[in-house]
Amino acid sequence: MIEADTRPGRLIFVTGGARSGKSRFAEGLAAGSGLPVTYLATAQALDGEMADRIARHRADRPAGWLTVEEPVHLRAALQDVQTPVVLIDCLSLWVSNLLLADWTEDHLASATADLLDAALSRPGLSIVVTNEVGLGIVPDNALARRYRDVLGRANQACAASSHEAWLLVSGLPLKLRG
Repeated sequence: MIEADTRPGRLIFVTGGARSGKSRFAEGLAAGSGLPVTYLATAQALDGEMADRIARHRADRPAGWLTVEEPVHLRAALQDVQTPVVLIDCLSLWVSNLLLADWTEDHLASATADLLDAALSRPGLSIVVTNEVGLGIVPDNALARRYRDVLGRANQACAASSHEAWLLVSGLPLKLRG
């Protein structure tokens, strides 16, 4: 397993496609630190299938990890974290939650900058997981295109601010930075 640099104020960015292994990889980085971990989850159980996914994710986490579920106000939740390691899973669902709550793109960009500021100024390691959604075909509807574009900009900001960045493809990690 790859070990994470756990120096204070560190940000690790983990991206990849759906079912690429990014969450498992990020969880391995967090667990490999040997330090207490807070899992900051952004998913909402809006239907039965998503409720099942959330239940599986909860069951897969180590018993000693603290879980905080916050679909919208990530900066505030991150500022309340007391553990030396926090894993945010995932930025893609957070962006979706904000778009569906009618946040403007400017407000979302500001919220992303605030989240990054909180991650980089906290005394511990922050790991951010997100989907890469820009590698496929151009979506056929305006909301999907807007989501792809807004998430792409949020991902770029996170990657640019990160100390380490990883791309997961078919379960294999490719180090992009750090």
